Amino acid sequence: MLESAHQTETVDVIVVGAGVAGLAAAHHLTSAGLSVTVLEAAPAVGGRMATEKVDGFRLDRTAPLLSMSYPELARIPALDALVLHPFSPALLLHAGGHLHRVDTTPTTTRSPRGALTAVRALASAPRIPRAQGAPGTPRSGPLGTLADQSRLATALARLAATPPEQLLTRTELPTARALVSRGFPARAIDGFLRPLLTALLADPTLLTSSRCADLALHSFATGRLCLPEGGADTLPELLAATLPPGSVRTGVRVTSISTTSVTTVDHGELPCRGVLLATGARAAAEFLPGLRVPAFHPVTVLHHTTDEPPLTEPALLLDADRGGPVSHTAVISQVDPSRAPAGRALISSTVLGPLPDPAHLDATVRSQLARLYGTSTTRWELLAVHHDAEAVPAMPPPHDLRRPVRLLAGLYVCGDHRDTSTVQGALHSARRAAHAVLTDLDTQPTSRVEPLETAA
Repeated sequence: MLESAHQTETVDVIVVGAGVAGLAAAHHLTSAGLSVTVLEAAPAVGGRMATEKVDGFRLDRTAPLLSMSYPELARIPALDALVLHPFSPALLLHAGGHLHRVDTTPTTTRSPRGALTAVRALASAPRIPRAQGAPGTPRSGPLGTLADQSRLATALARLAATPPEQLLTRTELPTARALVSRGFPARAIDGFLRPLLTALLADPTLLTSSRCADLALHSFATGRLCLPEGGADTLPELLAATLPPGSVRTGVRVTSISTTSVTTVDHGELPCRGVLLATGARAAAEFLPGLRVPAFHPVTVLHHTTDEPPLTEPALLLDADRGGPVSHTAVISQVDPSRAPAGRALISSTVLGPLPDPAHLDATVRSQLARLYGTSTTRWELLAVHHDAEAVPAMPPPHDLRRPVRLLAGLYVCGDHRDTSTVQGALHSARRAAHAVLTDLDTQPTSRVEPLETAA
């Protein structure tokens, strides 16, 4: 149970913000033997990784896509109990008015031969059936000629086999330009890479730094896309549950911070030896006006339900035709059955960019989903619409993937705005910030705290 009690004793570190970055940092610090208090203004932990519960459904507010190859998910002991449900090792692409399947069997080897095998499987695009009763059969993949497929396989195999730290040394361009300059076939860009990267980066313009796109493709090529069982909030709740009792205090609004204390509305000044600011980028800049506030990618998620799933495979469906506002969609209850009550299907669809006309959004999305799934959506029920105008910090070039987390002795900051705008980036920034705190406080990590140098 999360606490909201008054603090009188001096703790080593106060963490402001109970999103995944703040909670992960608190986990690293307490594992090293420091006393930590986490303060959260909201009534629950999680930040943007929040899940709404409605009539037995579990509805993510921003529906982040995770990868099973994210290093930090395996490096944090608190997440040992995290259950990840993978999407099918195939993407469904709606291109040229038809539904195609592209196999994306990831590789776990760093060898070019192993990566090439995986990416050739990706390019093979075998046929699959739709849900029973749905019209049509997916056709061969929209990846061009055999020569185009070979070029795509070679380029992606090289990317999959390249260590992440080496990817960060590549020439940095906007992603859309980089795809062309690096020799990807035009048809593969439009029919596969653009819709995939749009979903992974939440950036329909693909102006994101090519280095961030390289990391996203590397994660995609080496691990399945997945969802946490029970909703996105499972991850922060697991992190919070493993902290010492009373460490996390929700409903506490912070008004100012310094290197030795935090001032709150209802509990006055709370003393400490250091403060770690783990809020979103805009809130962090309100506490520390010198911090940069990035642009953001807005995300809107619509959740629908119906009696029968329009697709029985737990696959991510991308609209390469860009025939409406939806970037990607999935029958989430086929990926994670715990997110819907028995006998009901949950379909979650993501719209990127500014919020379209709310009065016509549902009708427009239903029309597009009817084309994508090849079935009528008139009887689908809209459960919720969640819009976040600042869901994903933008990462245009030049993008510093390792923004400073130590501002001065006693004052630190972490979050996806200091790293990459992903769950992996948020967790890695937390590790970097905890490392800085431990260094300043002359505290040696325990054996379970992995050295920062190995955290890619």
